[in-house]
Amino acid sequence: MNRRTVLLMGGIAVALSACGIGATQPKIGADGRPLPRVYKINGATADKIPFRVLDSINTLRAAKGAAPLALNAELNAAALTHSRDMSVQNRPWHFGSDGSSPLLRVQRVGYSGKFLGELISETYETEMETLAAWMAQPDTRDVVLDPMARNLGFAWYQEKAGKIWWTLLTGA
Repeated sequence: MNRRTVLLMGGIAVALSACGIGATQPKIGADGRPLPRVYKINGATADKIPFRVLDSINTLRAAKGAAPLALNAELNAAALTHSRDMSVQNRPWHFGSDGSSPLLRVQRVGYSGKFLGELISETYETEMETLAAWMAQPDTRDVVLDPMARNLGFAWYQEKAGKIWWTLLTGA
């Protein structure tokens, strides 16, 4: 093979890779949809997640004529505590390993407002996919769109294998 042929073949390979030709396709499940991929949260992403969720929720609330929510440090702390605790218990549910309810957890962190609702999820999905799943169900959608809500707490805990435990709290 001469040098010109090698350069030509190399150029074609670069051009094809830039076009996505020959790129690996996502694995497809039996239902014809792409199989989920692990969503790894890094430091740069972690800082943006609460604001993406807040902006998305406020957009949804505006469409329904509800007042916007504001992130609340106490509710964020209660959400983080519960996300970690669900991981320790290895089950998504609304009670802490000490038997605490969502109401008790928000009181423990000093939240002086009225607790309204809690949403939880155990998943490998992104925060936006999780929010979409909550919005797809009437009971969880009602928590997000509750017209009385003014405060939002949102946090997660990600295990080393990638599983994410999401917690969302609302209050007034």
